[in-house]
Amino acid sequence: MRDLFSDLDDDATTSDAPTPFDDVLGSVDTLLTLLERWVERGWLRALDRALVVFLYREVSDASPLLLLAAALASHQLGRGHVCLDLGMTLKAPDLALSLPPEGDDLNDPPPLPSQVLTDVTLAGWRAALDHPDLVSGGRGSTPLVKSETDDNTRLYLRRYWQYEQDIRQALAARLAATEIDAPAIEPLRHALEALFSPADGNAASLDWQKLACALAARSRFAVITGGPGTGKTTTVVKLLALLQALQLGQPDSRALRIRLAAPTGKAAARLNESIAKQVENLSLVELAGIGDGIDLTTLREAIPTEVTTLHRLLGSRPDTRHFRHHADNPLALDVLVIDEASMVDIEMMASLLAALPPRARLILLGDKDQLASVEAGAVLGDLCQRAEGAHYTPVTAAQLSDATGDTLPERYIDTDGQPLDQAIAMLRVSHRFDAASGIGQLAQAVNAPLGDNLQPKDKRRAVRRIFDQGFADISRLKLADSDDPALDRLVIDGNPAGFLNEGRGRRSRNNELPPPTGYRHYLEVLAKKRPSHGDLLEASVDRQKETFDDWARAVLDAHGRFQVLCALRKGPWGVEGLNQRIASILKRHKLIPFDYGWYIGRPVLVTRNDYSLGLMNGDIGITLALPNAREPENPWLPRVAFPTGDGSGRIKWVLPSRLQAVETVFAMTVHKSQGSEFTHTALVLPDAPNPILTRELVYTGITRARDWFTLVESGRGILDEAVLREVTRVSGLGVLGS
Repeated sequence: MRDLFSDLDDDATTSDAPTPFDDVLGSVDTLLTLLERWVERGWLRALDRALVVFLYREVSDASPLLLLAAALASHQLGRGHVCLDLGMTLKAPDLALSLPPEGDDLNDPPPLPSQVLTDVTLAGWRAALDHPDLVSGGRGSTPLVKSETDDNTRLYLRRYWQYEQDIRQALAARLAATEIDAPAIEPLRHALEALFSPADGNAASLDWQKLACALAARSRFAVITGGPGTGKTTTVVKLLALLQALQLGQPDSRALRIRLAAPTGKAAARLNESIAKQVENLSLVELAGIGDGIDLTTLREAIPTEVTTLHRLLGSRPDTRHFRHHADNPLALDVLVIDEASMVDIEMMASLLAALPPRARLILLGDKDQLASVEAGAVLGDLCQRAEGAHYTPVTAAQLSDATGDTLPERYIDTDGQPLDQAIAMLRVSHRFDAASGIGQLAQAVNAPLGDNLQPKDKRRAVRRIFDQGFADISRLKLADSDDPALDRLVIDGNPAGFLNEGRGRRSRNNELPPPTGYRHYLEVLAKKRPSHGDLLEASVDRQKETFDDWARAVLDAHGRFQVLCALRKGPWGVEGLNQRIASILKRHKLIPFDYGWYIGRPVLVTRNDYSLGLMNGDIGITLALPNAREPENPWLPRVAFPTGDGSGRIKWVLPSRLQAVETVFAMTVHKSQGSEFTHTALVLPDAPNPILTRELVYTGITRARDWFTLVESGRGILDEAVLREVTRVSGLGVLGS
């Protein structure tokens, strides 16, 4: 990580003159002054310094080293970590701050943590935490909690330590009930045979979806993880049919109450559409003979298709982080399925587990290798650390074999497998990306973890080799500078010249794919399909609404054909700079009338849930126009068209003035794109290294592409560095399965 901080180190150490920070750890006043400088630079949050001021006001004998630890522990929450790992911080002190912040000019920098902590040892820092009024091992009500092992210490804000404890206890209780809830083997085997076609039982054709259903049917807690196209949605629909069939096959039983949820409105809408199609096409005939016999109409109706957001499920309460549903007012359900679980932070997971009835099943779906939540915690990643190796005990392996008829390969069996391992199923076969898919091969190469079998130079070489192998669906665009006209070609027409045969001739499922497109496509659809006043003169009100809804659907569908993604928010290669530049490009080519305000064709992203409008964080709408009969001089009124997201295909028309939390979305961050999929995705990497550039971010960006992917590089070597840097979310949940 030296390359990220070398400029700061050089600037900070060029003078031998005394500075006001010569004794930071000897004076609280000096520490507070330094923290203020860090806040001014954007290296620390004002909230973090305010915590230190509060603690010092309450406990005046707190040492500067203890207060510094409190500031850094608080700051970790804003960076996605649950706690401060003292050992890791001493090995790489500068990573404890947000360095380098986007847009920092690096002039006159204050001392870095590496300078402040030069003479601090782990033993000395641990000793500084021995203050019973501020720090405890968990008992009492101290604001800080330390978790100590023989060779390290983690420091928490109490609330987040409590979240970890609550999650640990809740999952342990659910895992302990596995044998109690396990269904009888005969009806389970019958149901699995009805839902899945036979496999020949060797490792190459092992049906991991079938195995995942068998595993999840045994427990009150299950995780189904897998990359894009591995069939997570297909698997969970069959799992719900399996659970309902086993339930309805019992005498005098009622259907299970099943709820489906996702972290964001966008993710909920996407699951809503896909799960509705899956349920409609699911064959249930063979399930009729289970138990005392099942009415298939009742069974199909008992499989839900409506998906809600987690906040709506739990019942958000205004101006508070608490929900209507909690341990004393649990959710009325028997099964809860959460999609895109990688986006669920530690606080939300603790709230969900608290609100679940003790006997209810919780099923998490998600890609363990995707970016974690923006908020603190990486719960799915922590839980799935051992998923690659499975680690099923011989008992679990035998039960799965009895239920599925398949034999697990020896490499997935572990006599020392932990209880958590027995609840996690990893889908390992992609049905979207095959050996001929550059997108799939690139994602796999980027996602490969470093280790004894993969050294940094080998990984860099493997990633570069993917681009050199002539895959038809991936392109690499290197920009000379910010004014390179190649960017114009990309955002306007998708730069088909960068693809093999200009993107022509590719086939998928016996259909020829359209070549890659840019933003011109949706803007041309907008213009060509726009209803005219003449077409509407004789139409009824209902017919007029239908006409405009059809127009909006066509434009929204066309807009989903291309999306620019980026890593950062600020700077010329972040959301702010790229949105402005792309709008200017489109205006210059006369594709949009303006590059500011509510112009026709402006795409917008909802950045905060708005329950009054029925819009969720992540929803994308397009600014269109409806006829205005009341003002002849102003015949068209701007309205923003959003899909309702319930699978019905309906359109919600919203007055722009009612949208309080939206931003233009020619470019969006990779974080915001989670839960979405685009026909052609262009991932723009910045021109300088940044800690946010990790293999998880690049992998997530690549896998947002369905048919075409373009990597845009504005600086040399950035991809090489990014694929070697891994997200490290510090928490105590990472040892749950070990």
